[in-house]
Amino acid sequence: MELYAIQLLNIPTQSVFLVTTGFFLNGTKSAQCTEEGIWSPNLPVCSPVTCPPPPTPKFAVLSAYEPLAGNRSVYGKQAVFKCLPNYAMFGNDTATCTAHGNWTQLPECREVKCPFPIRPDNGFVNYPAKEALTYKDKATYGCHDTYVLDGPEEVECNKFGNWSAQPSCKASCKVSVKKATVIFEGERVKIQEKFKNGMLHGQKVSFFCKNKEKKCSYTEDAQCIDGTFEVPSCFKEHSSLAFWKTDAWDVKPC
Repeated sequence: MELYAIQLLNIPTQSVFLVTTGFFLNGTKSAQCTEEGIWSPNLPVCSPVTCPPPPTPKFAVLSAYEPLAGNRSVYGKQAVFKCLPNYAMFGNDTATCTAHGNWTQLPECREVKCPFPIRPDNGFVNYPAKEALTYKDKATYGCHDTYVLDGPEEVECNKFGNWSAQPSCKASCKVSVKKATVIFEGERVKIQEKFKNGMLHGQKVSFFCKNKEKKCSYTEDAQCIDGTFEVPSCFKEHSSLAFWKTDAWDVKPC
């Protein structure tokens, strides 16, 4: 048994009908209660707004779409697209059925090509052997001995026709200090032993320096930058004959 909520209305009474978003009135927008106790004209029906099947953009395919019977969609339902290989998407990959019965703006798929990557000085680059490099293609970089890659090892052709990065090869550094205890990666090491074959680009050490007034020690950083390594001016290297002098690293910290 169905239950109805009934409200007695004065005669004549006119009612105007409104629908929520996503529906439309199938029939009259207003009706009047007549002296016979019936509505005139007949009451409208609220029907859901539907959209036709979404058009598929050129060089794209539908990756997600769940239509109703008749291959139509109701308000709020979505269609998701993806581009064919070598094509990049511009715009939103998702279109939505609107309250007006059409779809929001569809994405565009464009063919994207990237220039062949340039081999870095003192290094090499590998990429697919084909006539043209396209969207999502990758290239890998490496460096010759004593050189360090500055940047990612792998780069990718992006949607704007550029490579995600341009790595380069940086030179190692010769350490001029003959004897010193330094801090490297949190540990005390002898620089003449740890870096006897040179220091790689980007590596950093901390030298111990003396504060003569306070009679204590502190540290100053030095880093290898593409073949250049500058020893802090506060560092004083003792000769092997100066055995009576205390090295800065052996002095209490400030």
